Amino acid sequence: MRIFDSDFSMVLQEDCVPPCLSLYQPTHRHHPENQQDPIRFRNLIKQMEESLQQRYSAQEIEPILKPFRDLIDDRDFWNHTFDGLAVLGAKGLFRVYRLQRPVAELVVVADSFHTKPLIRILQSADRYQVLGLSRHEAKFYEGNRDVLDEIVLAQDVPRSIVDALGEELTEPHQTVASYGGTGGGQAAMHHGHGGKESDVDSAAERFFRAVDRGVLEHHSRKSGLPLILAALPEHHHIFRQVSVNPFLIEQSIDINPDALSSIDELRQRAWQAFEPHYQARLAALAEQYDTAKSNGLGDDQLPRIAKAVVAGRVATLLIEADRERPGRLDAATGGIKMADPAHPEVDDVLDDLGALALQMGGNVVILPTEQMPTETGVAAIYRY
Repeated sequence: MRIFDSDFSMVLQEDCVPPCLSLYQPTHRHHPENQQDPIRFRNLIKQMEESLQQRYSAQEIEPILKPFRDLIDDRDFWNHTFDGLAVLGAKGLFRVYRLQRPVAELVVVADSFHTKPLIRILQSADRYQVLGLSRHEAKFYEGNRDVLDEIVLAQDVPRSIVDALGEELTEPHQTVASYGGTGGGQAAMHHGHGGKESDVDSAAERFFRAVDRGVLEHHSRKSGLPLILAALPEHHHIFRQVSVNPFLIEQSIDINPDALSSIDELRQRAWQAFEPHYQARLAALAEQYDTAKSNGLGDDQLPRIAKAVVAGRVATLLIEADRERPGRLDAATGGIKMADPAHPEVDDVLDDLGALALQMGGNVVILPTEQMPTETGVAAIYRY
């Protein structure tokens, strides 16, 4: 089970052996609403099976559907869902993602995975991460304007100053004392001879440097998300001095998250800090598109954009979040064949286009309708 991590990009790169099964449904975080989730999941599997039966035998279908069916009875899974669920399955591949946004119920059986709902969330411009930091502990969060969840730090990222410095904190000349502070909780303060503040700052600096390197390597680079620092004001200066994380933004939260009453209060503060960055990015994308179009390097016509994506000419592809264009994209030629959305093997052209643009090294951004610079649901900025 996964929140978004690096293996989604692997799914985009993998050649799926048809049939490729994609299942989406909204889920609930709490009892009693979540009791209906496995029932709805079972019904969606039934729809998937009926679609498969149009082309495949029971012998071919059962091995692919087995991991879907096994998930139905996993009570621990259904008791720890978020707001949405995505499940991708094919021969030799099964991926389950917990989503921080609701998704519409959908089952697609096709020659490729239906990934637009995932790309929509993954490439949405309002996503961010938060690093909560004190002298003795690090916590990590991921969210958007509507929700924030704590994420378990990768195994190689120190969660505490003890994890980072280990035996250095137990040398004979060191002692450990705890002091209260406005940041909430008790902070472990490590002193050498005479308890000099410089010793404390040195230990904090080494801890912060280790956290910064670990977060960059195992979280920021993999997600590409902006990072907000949440810490007491005196810790911001130390951390920013040692940080080499290019995803760390200037806006910050000047409090230890442990001092807040709830994670939702942290979300509110995080969005307040992040919104200027978000709005600036949207404005910059619109300006980049307008400039590119005036120079002959911007386009809003789907047939031309499709051929440019296949040729590797698209640097940035903007897709309207709620727009769909049922049909097929020929990944070799860029040709588009529109189709009846009711057909069981028809995917979304914009879905395929976004996935292919990412595979070709392009940048894909999913924008709300009101922020799209075009009326066609798609816009491209060409490299040349």
